[in-house]
Amino acid sequence: MQPQQQMGETSRYLSGFGNEFSSEALPGALPVGQNSPQKVPFGLYTELLSGTAFTVARSEARRTWLYRIRPSANHGQYQHLERQLNAKLGPVTPNRLRWNPQPVPEAATDFLDGLTCVVANAEPGQPAGASIYRYAANQSMERVFFNADGELLIVPQLGALKLVTELGVLEVAPLEIAVIPRGMRFRVELLDSAARGYVCENHGCALRLPDLGPIGSNGLANPRDFLTPVAHFEERDEPVQLVQKFLGELWSTELDHSPLDVVAWHGNNVPYKYDLRRFNTIGTVSFDHPDPSIFTVLTSPSAIHGMANIDFVIFPPRWMVAENTFRPPWFHRNLMNEFMGLIDGAYDAKADGFSPGGASLHNCMSAHGPDHVSTEQAINAELKPHKIENTMAFMFETGQVLRPTRQALESPLLQADYDSCWAGLANTFDKNQK
Repeated sequence: MQPQQQMGETSRYLSGFGNEFSSEALPGALPVGQNSPQKVPFGLYTELLSGTAFTVARSEARRTWLYRIRPSANHGQYQHLERQLNAKLGPVTPNRLRWNPQPVPEAATDFLDGLTCVVANAEPGQPAGASIYRYAANQSMERVFFNADGELLIVPQLGALKLVTELGVLEVAPLEIAVIPRGMRFRVELLDSAARGYVCENHGCALRLPDLGPIGSNGLANPRDFLTPVAHFEERDEPVQLVQKFLGELWSTELDHSPLDVVAWHGNNVPYKYDLRRFNTIGTVSFDHPDPSIFTVLTSPSAIHGMANIDFVIFPPRWMVAENTFRPPWFHRNLMNEFMGLIDGAYDAKADGFSPGGASLHNCMSAHGPDHVSTEQAINAELKPHKIENTMAFMFETGQVLRPTRQALESPLLQADYDSCWAGLANTFDKNQK
């Protein structure tokens, strides 16, 4: 599971995280020295896509100037779509929950129709919080979509995707992720016969790299490994359905042209991808199991210092060398709320029942940890250097309780016997033994 170099990668992508990028599909399309000239080269229109309020600190500002064939304002009224996301929250439950993988649909289903909300912790109009979805699809989108409710972190588990965005094209496969800014228009095309994965909708501050603190200036996800597409545009005068998600509901309008017609752009409010195999994992070289925060790829801070609105954490291949140590994640109860998914292989704390494409939820103060089989193996293992290989699990961790949707609670994919994975933890207490 080594980092992969894609063919043509250097010519199709710009490297770096949070950079001020410039790109043009036609030489000379970008205005020089100003953002909004009276007449734009090639007769293009100027448009600004703002991801933050105008008056935030400069370090927080996210915006991109677009130079496009038609302005986005060129559309008619939106109509409420018949098919909605069914994201109505279910009754409150403190129980630990786990779902089996979604089957690949039999009927023709694109990314948008295959999107199902599993849990959420805020209404879409709130300035913080997250909603978490799973998707399963078997055909490419012909329509174009944008999300007014938050940025989207897409985690493929099965099948590669081609994300055709206003700023260019991202190809993202399992073991990679992609982030689409709030409001950016895009189309999802399948590069394989079927696709399945996870989506985290971040309603709060834009995702960024976590501070490294005592780790220093290097490690974890390195900025240069994040890739943003170069400018690419469609000049198509034909009917296109444009769908938006607004306050949790889907609306559509019909255009007479492709809205993916940005010929040139500059700014830092951009889509990007990242190969999880490039993550520089940090761990112990002495004893005990460090906190999982050392596996954080991206974070969205909240108003409470140190408590994230959302953390994206991975559990990649790594060496385990800790001496005199119970090496799996310890049993714990946590202030934070954890939604886990599995991209590849097996998770080292679960011997059975957690398959690639599956998901679990452990909310605030929910007692959890390795199942009884993993626990017994870890207690009795011969402690020598061991590499955990062929695996990639992840976690969306948030400071607000995640409530399952009614649809997720009623789904046949919900495991009724999840609690039983800990039932075999026997009483091994012996007051005469140290």
